[in-house]
Amino acid sequence: MTRLLPNLDTLSLAEQVAQMIVVRASGYLFDHQIQYPAWEPPTAKLQHWLENLGVGGAILLGGSAGELALRSQQLQNWAKIPLLIAADIEEGVGQRFSGATWFPPPMAISAITRKNPSLAQHYAAQMGAIIAQEALSIGINWVLAPVVDVNNNPNNPVINVRAFGETPDTVSELTTAFIRGAKTYPVLTAAKHFPGHGDTATDSHLDLPVLPHSPTRLAEIELPPFKAAIAAGVDAVMSAHLLIPSWDAELPATLSEQILTQQLRQSMGFAGLIVTDALVMGAIANRYGVNEAPVLAVEAGADILLMPIDPEGAIQAVCEAVESGRISPERIRASVERIWDAKFRLRDEGRGAWGVGSEVTDSVLELAQPEAFALVDKILSETQVVHGAVPLQLEKFNRPLCNLIVVDDLLACDFLNRQAPAIALPTQLGYTTQLSDLHTPNTPKQDGNHPTLLQLFIRGNPFRGSAGMTQVAQAWVERLLSSGNLQALVIYGSPYVLDQFLPALSPQVPCIFSYGQMRAAQAIALQTLFQFKSPLS
Repeated sequence: MTRLLPNLDTLSLAEQVAQMIVVRASGYLFDHQIQYPAWEPPTAKLQHWLENLGVGGAILLGGSAGELALRSQQLQNWAKIPLLIAADIEEGVGQRFSGATWFPPPMAISAITRKNPSLAQHYAAQMGAIIAQEALSIGINWVLAPVVDVNNNPNNPVINVRAFGETPDTVSELTTAFIRGAKTYPVLTAAKHFPGHGDTATDSHLDLPVLPHSPTRLAEIELPPFKAAIAAGVDAVMSAHLLIPSWDAELPATLSEQILTQQLRQSMGFAGLIVTDALVMGAIANRYGVNEAPVLAVEAGADILLMPIDPEGAIQAVCEAVESGRISPERIRASVERIWDAKFRLRDEGRGAWGVGSEVTDSVLELAQPEAFALVDKILSETQVVHGAVPLQLEKFNRPLCNLIVVDDLLACDFLNRQAPAIALPTQLGYTTQLSDLHTPNTPKQDGNHPTLLQLFIRGNPFRGSAGMTQVAQAWVERLLSSGNLQALVIYGSPYVLDQFLPALSPQVPCIFSYGQMRAAQAIALQTLFQFKSPLS
């Protein structure tokens, strides 16, 4: 692929506006594999958006890393102008696309900061570099990370362990290290979610949170990590769907000129791309018009409209706003010039322009290297928390053993299958597995009197939160403690859940906590519990 960016003067108004649109697309190759049909268009419509409308990019989810390499090449071939291809891969390419490296969540690295700040920064930089390298290997050129929110609210349902810490200093140090690592490769990065989503108890995927703090408080807690990211050269800043009355009592940050232009662009001097969070999210979609929201976002100062509900309608609405004088042509031109600057930085002749090039197989083989897996294991091992006596002495239990696994949604669980260590390792030791999720009847039921290994997978998840999941887990813990059958507890995900359950446990009940939920986390946790060696990780 040797295409060049066209001269902006040759683009019509509609073509310029289309470059400001990034659409959602499935990472799978075939229509029958689409997982989210409300958001992910079938092939014919997607191809129309890219070939005929000329949208500026796509954000992908789903499929294996190998499939994604083919998919990104397919999309670039359809596009008449090279695309931004983005993904929410805050925890590694393997978080979204199977087969690649999946890191523990960023909060794990903040735990290392308490003991060894320089080592934590080293790990964050390595993580950024590996994510960037693997992203490029499969055609992703925009890493929608790092999260620079300060998670100082333990009840936050959506940021939670996605944050690099609970204090501005820690988040600033680790996110700048992440950006520094990522910048060793020609990818774009994005600091999110401006001006800070860490101190909320509402998931903006579902509704509009309110951040009630004063400008002084925002300057002390929320803003420093964004200033640090800008100083480190972050390419984009993603807006938050938050209402911040002290800055704008009427419009959320994504739609607020006072916040995006006056605060971010002017006061903080950010010259890069301003991208909205997904416009399909409930905080925006449930309150503002499908095509009015994109216009408001452009008026506010956004350069890129991420996942508008109706991309074609959004382009038309913005064009009509320009033609009516509501938005100036110069405003559109300024955004597209910033997009052009960003796309030009992505050109890598070694891989072809803005894509994986022709040797897809060779590029995919650059994924999941031993050094990447070694870093994952180091972070998991160094942040694992162990309470009580280990290893667990199985010989003292002369009754049938139960392995009870509790997750939020079994149908959306990417880290469990028959080969997953959380299931396979206990099975080798004679346990019978039982699964429970939010759809299981509210009252825990367990036949017989079985010593039980309870494994809880709980963390903040967009669209789902963790409140209901915590209640289900609490019911199981109480039931097993009252019957004397809680043999051991393993928690994967949120340290706030550990803080909640640990006081109820006696020293005789071993408890292990891991920030990760992936296979490597399961293997390390259970090998610690049982002192059991296995290649299942």
